[in-house]
Amino acid sequence: MIENLKKIAGEKAAENVKDGMIVGLGTGSTVKYTILKLGDMVKSGLDIEGVPTSLATERLAKAVGIKLTALKDVEYIDLTIDGADEVDSHMNLIKGGGGALLREKMVAYYSNYVSIVVDERKVSHRLGAFPLPLEVVKFGWKKTMRTVSKLGCKSALRVRNEKPYLTDNNNYIIDCKFEYIDDPAMLNNKLNMIPGVVENGLFIGLVKEVIVGTKNGVKILKSRE
Repeated sequence: MIENLKKIAGEKAAENVKDGMIVGLGTGSTVKYTILKLGDMVKSGLDIEGVPTSLATERLAKAVGIKLTALKDVEYIDLTIDGADEVDSHMNLIKGGGGALLREKMVAYYSNYVSIVVDERKVSHRLGAFPLPLEVVKFGWKKTMRTVSKLGCKSALRVRNEKPYLTDNNNYIIDCKFEYIDDPAMLNNKLNMIPGVVENGLFIGLVKEVIVGTKNGVKILKSRE
């Protein structure tokens, strides 16, 4: 059931992609369906260039025949389609469960339009159900984690196969569990002021629409701005 909700949201987002676009390609289990759909559309004649947000997305996009370019080589991105781990009622996000938050935020920042695809489980009144990921440099990471914990969270180094998880940028991830996040913008600023924090998984004011896969079909939330 959940995979079907992801699939209908991801494929719906592909409908916004037009010939000649530079498209930011997000990372995760929902936007995977967007990329697969875009691959089918490319085979049918769609002409686009994709900017991948992770090495995993780059591999998938190449496998389905999407022509790729790099962020450094484009003036702007027409449309970015990405997933999220949590979306609040103001369309703020927590991202980074897949470890690609830094590249995802950079691509979103340089995009004219950001569309987020999620299943209905990811929509919350306020953020905090999902742990907030921070990408941090290895140097002094324990000090960084202790400092972050003083902001009111329980924090832990992300580990995979009994080793510290490494991002595509060769950094660590610290996952921070807050009871709830009342003021995402303020927390975003506080976190980014801590030396050693490269980026955090709060996406504030970047999103224009959220496409939600629900048991009753697709629901589209639009930014009021």
